[in-house]
Amino acid sequence: MSDRTRADAVYASLLTRQGEQWVQPRVERTRRVLELLDDPQKTYRVVHVTGTNGKTSTSRMIESIVRAHGLRTGLFTSPHLERFTERIMIDGAPIEDALIADAWDEIEPFVGIVDAELQASGDAPLTFFELLTVLAFVAFADAPVDVAVVEVGMGGAWDSTNTADGDVAVIAPIDIDHADKLGETIAEIATVKSGIIKDGAAVVSAEQDAAALAVLQRAAAAKDASLAVEGQQFGLTTQHLAVGGQQIGVRGLAGTYDDLYLPLYGAHQGHNAALAIAAVESLIGGGEQALATDVVAEGLAEVTSPGRLQLVGVAPTVLVDSAHNPHGARSLVQALGDSFDFDEWGIVLGAFGDKDVAGIVGTLAPVAAHIFATAPDSERAADADTIADVAEAAGAQVTVHPDLADAADAAREWASSSDRRAVVIAGSVVLAGQALQLAAEEDWKDGWRA
Repeated sequence: MSDRTRADAVYASLLTRQGEQWVQPRVERTRRVLELLDDPQKTYRVVHVTGTNGKTSTSRMIESIVRAHGLRTGLFTSPHLERFTERIMIDGAPIEDALIADAWDEIEPFVGIVDAELQASGDAPLTFFELLTVLAFVAFADAPVDVAVVEVGMGGAWDSTNTADGDVAVIAPIDIDHADKLGETIAEIATVKSGIIKDGAAVVSAEQDAAALAVLQRAAAAKDASLAVEGQQFGLTTQHLAVGGQQIGVRGLAGTYDDLYLPLYGAHQGHNAALAIAAVESLIGGGEQALATDVVAEGLAEVTSPGRLQLVGVAPTVLVDSAHNPHGARSLVQALGDSFDFDEWGIVLGAFGDKDVAGIVGTLAPVAAHIFATAPDSERAADADTIADVAEAAGAQVTVHPDLADAADAAREWASSSDRRAVVIAGSVVLAGQALQLAAEEDWKDGWRA
């Protein structure tokens, strides 16, 4: 059996489990498996990242800077765009098929034990995300890595990843999302997310709403943890457009870093970079020792963030963005205006029905010359007609398309009639992943061909 076949069999096994949207506050189930495995997550240092938006990009920046520092890294993010091995990175590359299969062989006997215990107590078996978290922690220990950068799946306090003790807790911007599970106010959501703060940890936070910041301050004090906040202890000093991204300056916790090239679009990515630098300063120098500027520069220059304002097509220009809630949509709108010089945007839009569809559409509609309503390939998808109805109510010009391929084809044809038009595909991480695959298959960087 090939390594690819073995790895695909692992994913097939995970898919038989309750999906990622099946969430219970039961971190102890993941902890039980890890205990049977001698707690692999305690064999390396951990940077734990939560927030509403920007978690993945910030995590990737932290990992890249740490790796540029000469340390061996692990990176756990979610969801994946194309293949599940993207979620578990070792030294900047998706985990090898053989390694993920070997890790599964290592944990599988203990999965059976814990499933039996859960059944005996009337509880549901281990879920997809619980087991994926265990796989990541085992793979990192087997590698072995020096530092693991771990992105929360949902929330924080009861998330499976909270079985790791983060030396540094990183809080990206907090806004309303997953209100049915995390709370209906920013303060309630911040309370759940602050659960990743461990005793004596270093906490670094993006600039936050006052209600969220108050929660973080109380949580840090209760855990005797330090708290550094963007705009107070660190932050951006300069930010300018550059070819393929932006040039930034950052005042860190312990040093100043000028003329850094960040190959990502959007003002929000500059703020994510400042947060990442403060996190690495906290990890490596305790927030009191500056990092080598050339190390920071190398780490940021090599950052990629697939599906985040990613250029996937030319003639016409096509971007893919994972904006899947109103906060992400606001960042996208700002980035389109700040980073690109087009007169008209066509937006291919598909979202999940359990998201704030009205909020996403309402944010994007004012900048859209045309919305091409479609649906991600998921049972959770909102119907394309629903997207269209909301967009029309917001005053947008809309057409409905049965799938992404049809919507993208129509949008690219629309945009090809003028060099002042461009396309962005947004609304869902799943849709973004589909778009990346479609762009590669059809070679959108070769230009439009009728």
